[in-house]
Amino acid sequence: MYPVRAVGVMSAAFVIPSHGQVTTDHYCRSSGSRTGSLSNADLSVLSHIISQLRPGADLSRVVLPTFILEPRSMLERITNFMAHPETLLPMPTVDDPLERFVSVVKFYLSGWHIKPPGVKKPLNPILGETFTGYWDYPDGTRGYYIAEQTSHHPPKSSYFFMAPEHSIRIDGTLIPRSKFLGNSAGSLMEGIAVLRFLNRGSNKEKGERYILTQPNMYARNILIGKMKYELGDHSYVRCPENKLVADIEFKTKGYFTGAYNQIGGTIKNSETGQVYYELSGYWNKEMFITDVRTHKKELLFNASTATHTPPQVRPIAQQGERESQRLWQTTVKALLERNHEVATDEKTKIEDRQREEAAKRANDGVEWHPKLFRRVQGGPGGADEGEEDLDWIINAQIDAHNPELATKQILSIAPILEGQTESSQYQIPPHKEGRLGGSMR
Repeated sequence: MYPVRAVGVMSAAFVIPSHGQVTTDHYCRSSGSRTGSLSNADLSVLSHIISQLRPGADLSRVVLPTFILEPRSMLERITNFMAHPETLLPMPTVDDPLERFVSVVKFYLSGWHIKPPGVKKPLNPILGETFTGYWDYPDGTRGYYIAEQTSHHPPKSSYFFMAPEHSIRIDGTLIPRSKFLGNSAGSLMEGIAVLRFLNRGSNKEKGERYILTQPNMYARNILIGKMKYELGDHSYVRCPENKLVADIEFKTKGYFTGAYNQIGGTIKNSETGQVYYELSGYWNKEMFITDVRTHKKELLFNASTATHTPPQVRPIAQQGERESQRLWQTTVKALLERNHEVATDEKTKIEDRQREEAAKRANDGVEWHPKLFRRVQGGPGGADEGEEDLDWIINAQIDAHNPELATKQILSIAPILEGQTESSQYQIPPHKEGRLGGSMR
């Protein structure tokens, strides 16, 4: 066993096809079991460890067993956000600002149902780890995704998405902070995402911007009772230019009252407070929107019948040694085989290497910088004014209005498509040869 982070963060599971490329399996509904796969012995070990913690304790350095791990890196888990093209692609085409905002809220709510059975957490990315992928859309266009772990303490996962032909761009940084809360563990999801429609807005280069936050995530009843995953607390979707805000409450179940997975909320004018719509339903089932003027209630999104679309990823053989699926390949294989001793050994090798690299940089007086992202240039007059909470943003100029040029620029940032390979120009020193059993050289 070894240190891992935040119990409460979810991810989706993997299958490994015969050609060696790891893809995402479609897990859209929760399991009825306590955790989806844990034996009584596993639960006894986990309960013993957690029972020694005090409420409010930071879980970032708590020793937890590998059987709670979901075999996917957080950098890949973030792609759940873009996994419903049917809600993503139409948004910029909606002419009415209020209805366009409603379409953004629909898109925002469409990804939360994607999770594996039970209560597990993704692998924590190591510093400098990257993940890239893409989606082929029915109209022949593509969406591209690039992510990098830009900080280790605290953990920060920065990401970039763009569908050039659809004038959609997303920049984000996710900062999970974990806490022990008695009979629960919480992952407090800090950071923001900035969604842009490049065909809209008064600033033709920045586009029309939407600022999105995330709900917190909780693993309930980790000591006593049936273990359960919950989203909780308030999150927001804001469009400063159109003076619109959605306040969305992910409701947690009370001890005697309420139900699991409920949402509520409003869409209103951020200046006057005038409410236009109310939101209701369940984030893993049907969600509804009600016009407060006409009292007409309509289905906004049905997660019960929705099928998400995971990104396509280059074969592992073509990936660089710090790309997520290659980096964690042997760990993932062991987790899927439920060989927790091997999973622990393989994960420890990767973490030992990360510690060696950090010690070497400290000894040499070298400051580490991300490969693909740069610091946000915020503040009045800054290039990224109003986006300070991103912390990091993709380090490249991407044309906002020429899809063909934008695609070339994106593909020059990092390998995304099959046949592209990672440049060896950038290395994160040092490590000892052979420490990772052949999965990294």
